[in-house]
Amino acid sequence: MILTFLIFGLPVGSSFRLIAEGAFSDKIAISRTLVAMTPMLLTGIGMTFAWRAGMYNIGGEGQFICGGLAGAALFQAVPSAPSWLLLLATCIGGMLIAVFAGWLQIKRGVPLVISTILLNFIALQFLDWACAGPLKDPVGGVPLSKRLPETSMLLRFDRQTDLHSGTVYALVIAALAYIFLFLTPEGFRIRLVGQNTRVARSNRMKPNQIQLGAMAISGALCGLAGGIEYVGISGQIGTSFSQNWGFLAIPVALLGSLHPLGVIASALYFGALFAGCNNLARYSSAQNSIIYIMQAVAVLIVVALGQWSRQRETKVHNE
Repeated sequence: MILTFLIFGLPVGSSFRLIAEGAFSDKIAISRTLVAMTPMLLTGIGMTFAWRAGMYNIGGEGQFICGGLAGAALFQAVPSAPSWLLLLATCIGGMLIAVFAGWLQIKRGVPLVISTILLNFIALQFLDWACAGPLKDPVGGVPLSKRLPETSMLLRFDRQTDLHSGTVYALVIAALAYIFLFLTPEGFRIRLVGQNTRVARSNRMKPNQIQLGAMAISGALCGLAGGIEYVGISGQIGTSFSQNWGFLAIPVALLGSLHPLGVIASALYFGALFAGCNNLARYSSAQNSIIYIMQAVAVLIVVALGQWSRQRETKVHNE
């Protein structure tokens, strides 16, 4: 982070102060951090499930979008639908597209990385079409879906901030993901299949089913992230619905070492960067792009340290 400030010609001390103030100085700043953290936490946990199973899901963005669209479509069909039912629909929307990508790899041999990347673009085009077509609010001229009534939105803790109950749901899900992955036989099977499918088969496991199940969980969580963004914040679906939360899930998961508790810390760090760097850009010559540079630097450092540690272990083992 210090190196980034120096490259951009920013004073280190005051830049740190502005970032800290923007992220944690008062309830509004903390709210911005936690609200930004929430979609990254859920999508990051989604990536963790898939990658732990050896399924390199790059489609968090498409699954996020399809989740939001599924919730908006249900509201269009059933305007009285409660928030929990809308969130369930978003889980199903994200899960379906993820399972389809997993099926393409397992049954048809289509590499998951390629299919999920392409499905991201399909989802983006589908979002544009849906917002300008079947989901468009007939009252306005802007391509936006109908706004959710207040009764269908998630609980807000303070009317002065955007902090909502979806943040609590995300933290609970992250804790449950840790318990599932590391304290249950099913989680052990997911991790074993991701590490060595031959060993899994020799222990009478079914890697294809386990990997497809992991993709289902991954897609459901990414779709839920889109649902919480829809039901908790925006209340509408538009062409700019996603702020690249699905793409950011990958560095969040990697920085968290594909561990649910690490992903919580990683998502909080990224959320603080978003809130803090916006404040930095407001009161200095820095641009908002500095956020992504800091994120990239953090991930590169973690990857480099991991590689160095593995090389050191290998060297010690050989000696």
